[in-house]
Amino acid sequence: MSWFKGGLRNSIYGLLGSSGTPSDSVMEAGTEDIREAMLDLLGQAGLKQFAHVTRRVRYANDIQALWYLRGDLLAALASVEGEMAAREKVSGVTEMFRGLLPASLNSRPSPLMS
Repeated sequence: MSWFKGGLRNSIYGLLGSSGTPSDSVMEAGTEDIREAMLDLLGQAGLKQFAHVTRRVRYANDIQALWYLRGDLLAALASVEGEMAAREKVSGVTEMFRGLLPASLNSRPSPLMS
């Protein structure tokens, strides 16, 4: 009976106009845009002591790997600029992931950020 739930959910999303999974070209362009934004943040802060983070971002295989590297980016930026400034910058990158990740990886709003 579980096959029915997924099929029903997909047809409801289709009726509501959800585009489903992005095309390969959209996914690749989005991944590269996010990668560049993350590298720009690391470069602007002059974080030479975090070369390992830069390397991991540069050679991340896919969008999900970049998603999980946001924590490393946040830690590197926070060590130089402070946590609030780092969170603000990383939230801009987080917005770039919208529509490119599976629903299970989308971040939920934090009650602490209000």
